[in-house]
Amino acid sequence: MKYILTLLILLSLELKGQTIVVAKDGTGDFTSIQKAIESYKPEANKYKTILIKNGTYNEKLYIDVARHHLRLKGETREGVIIEFTQARDIWRCENPNDYGAATINVMASDVVFENLTVINDYGFKAKGDTSIVCLNEAGKVNLSTVQNYALPREQGEKEGEKIVRKDGHQFALRSMPGATRLSFISCTFRSGGGDTVSPWDVDGGMYYFKNCEIEGHVDLYCPRGNALIEDSKFICHNMSAAIWHDGSSKESDKTVLVNCTFEGDEGFKLGRYHREAQMFLLDCKFSKKMADAEIYQSGDRKLQWGHRIYYKNCHRDGGDFAWFGNNTHLKKKDLSFKKVFGNNWSKPNLD
Repeated sequence: MKYILTLLILLSLELKGQTIVVAKDGTGDFTSIQKAIESYKPEANKYKTILIKNGTYNEKLYIDVARHHLRLKGETREGVIIEFTQARDIWRCENPNDYGAATINVMASDVVFENLTVINDYGFKAKGDTSIVCLNEAGKVNLSTVQNYALPREQGEKEGEKIVRKDGHQFALRSMPGATRLSFISCTFRSGGGDTVSPWDVDGGMYYFKNCEIEGHVDLYCPRGNALIEDSKFICHNMSAAIWHDGSSKESDKTVLVNCTFEGDEGFKLGRYHREAQMFLLDCKFSKKMADAEIYQSGDRKLQWGHRIYYKNCHRDGGDFAWFGNNTHLKKKDLSFKKVFGNNWSKPNLD
């Protein structure tokens, strides 16, 4: 009977061509966001909307490679909460990669997220660090490859075990290699650990953020490839770094931050990078709690393109530091959506 009802719902949606509606109270087509995603049949270059009614959805979302041209739109940003408890270390000790390590896990391209609050609450619930048995590759010392990123080893770890930190890697969003042209409009992302928002395709990643808020610990915003984020807020609860970038595929790859504000705990640092990176910060505003510490290279990797961190018209409450003085002639018009992504991506027309 359940199978027949599902078929009837899918047939009805296909015939009407209507928006798929998710509602906790049963007044929509589905009560589960994941079930709605699995029902979606994509059409080339034509976006389909899943409208999510207000409510707290305690579920992990998987958007597989077949679910392209999908729009997840919340009724209101504050009212739609997608929440799950997941430490990356625990996931990777049981699974071969990061697909499933986040609250929202993305393998598809051309996906839009709008009016959503996305939370990975592991760090909010954990009472402290813990040690677990870890018998797969995650429990050993491994080198990262271009697209497969090994877990960092904690000091004192033995082979076959993993120390899971309360504030360790906790993805609210993680996209996999191959997932590109992802848009995030009026979204809030929170986690109790690092790498809160991790769109990770170093070879072809293109990511656009507008009017978002991202809260977490170290490297809470860490795109790979090309990214543009506008009119957004960062809240950092870590002394190492708020933002990060990996642009090691092409010398032109960059992350651009325009009209963004940075807040955090006393002494938080603005950013860092481990690999080739290029960051532009334009018209950004920094809290007086930010440390007098420029964006820096972490580790001793030899980089062929050097230190490429650029500022224009950025200011700090309580007085500016010399290191974020103007050092680029480029203006906002030179780093627009079209300039950052070129002919590889046009903003989706969703009206």
